[in-house]
Order: sequence, then C-alpha cells, then structure tokens
Amino acid sequence: MSDPIDDILKRTKVIAVVGLSSKPHRPSHGVARYLQSVGYRILPVNPNETEVLGEKSYPRLEDVPIKVDTVNVFRRAEFVPPVVDTAIQIGAKAVWMQEGVIHEEAAQRAREAGLDVVMDRCILKEHKRRLG
Repeated sequence: MSDPIDDILKRTKVIAVVGLSSKPHRPSHGVARYLQSVGYRILPVNPNETEVLGEKSYPRLEDVPIKVDTVNVFRRAEFVPPVVDTAIQIGAKAVWMQEGVIHEEAAQRAREAGLDVVMDRCILKEHKRRLG
C-alpha cells in the first residue's frame, strides 16, 4: 500500500502556502524557505504581503493564476473550511494542514472531493524524514 504523504511529496511541484509570512522568525517562512530550497515552487497566499521569498503574494487562494498541486495551510483551524472549499474549486490534489491545525469536517469534504489530506503534520519534517 502506498503512503499518501510520500505520494504528495513526490508528485507535488507547486505549493500554495496559505498564511505565509515574510517575517523570517515565523514557522511558515522557515518551512516555505526549506520547501523552495528542495525544488518546490512556493506561492504565498496572504493579503498582508506583496512578496515573500522572491514570489508574488496573492491575497486569496482563488487569485493564484497557475495550477496548484498542494495547498499548505498555516492558519488556525477555524479558518480552514473556506481554504479547503477553495482548494477543491481550483483543482488542487492535496490539502496539508500544519502541526496543530485540525479540522475534521473540512478534511472530510476534501477527501470526498478526491483530495489527499494531511492534518497536524509539518511538511518540512515529513520531507526531511522521507526524502531529505
């Protein structure tokens, strides 16, 4: 049986990071910088930023003009449902909620729409453990 986390990490090329901050001390920034360093295209989604890590930031997920494979969520759980709904609408293949982010109903909606879902796991840690 294949491992869904392995599958996501191996097939993903473009990651939209919802809640990505330009502040270097923020976890989202360190994780996105790492993902960029190992070859993923990072697209910041944050209405309070114009550019992060050399990439134009988009106010909303639906504003991202290119195909997104995985939506990485750095927002509190109560903000997850609309992000998941938009991830489904834009045709993303996976939703990844960072450590501490759990929303069962939104995860179920995503799974029912055919998306892979990871909750309460750090994509950086999982990448280092499996592919690093």
